[in-house]
Amino acid sequence: MTDKRETAMTESDVTTWLSENLPTWKLQDGFIRRTYKTSSWKGTLMVINTVGHLAEAAWHHPDLTASYAWVEVRLVTHSAKGITSKDLELAKKIEEVVHWQPAKEGKGLEGTPQNDLRFSYIKYD
Repeated sequence: MTDKRETAMTESDVTTWLSENLPTWKLQDGFIRRTYKTSSWKGTLMVINTVGHLAEAAWHHPDLTASYAWVEVRLVTHSAKGITSKDLELAKKIEEVVHWQPAKEGKGLEGTPQNDLRFSYIKYD
């Protein structure tokens, strides 16, 4: 925990950063947000747990809304009353981990079968 109070970024700076780094994330209603589509409730819970782990490790906690086949993640730095680098960096890490597709790396891990709903859990963009 830090006593240093961060300054919120301008809306223009946030939207520029998102378009260059995380185009699937949007600035809306004071949050940066992203909805992940899943294949089932199992996938939804896996995404929630992944985001929860990353947020706790970062000590920066998002707002989550979930349903059977989707999870919405919303980030804002409440103490700054806006978006800061904390939000952008956590969003980047969430995106990296939730959308990791090991098979595309060609390093021996095959990844979750996407064509069999018994195993598929996230719908990749």
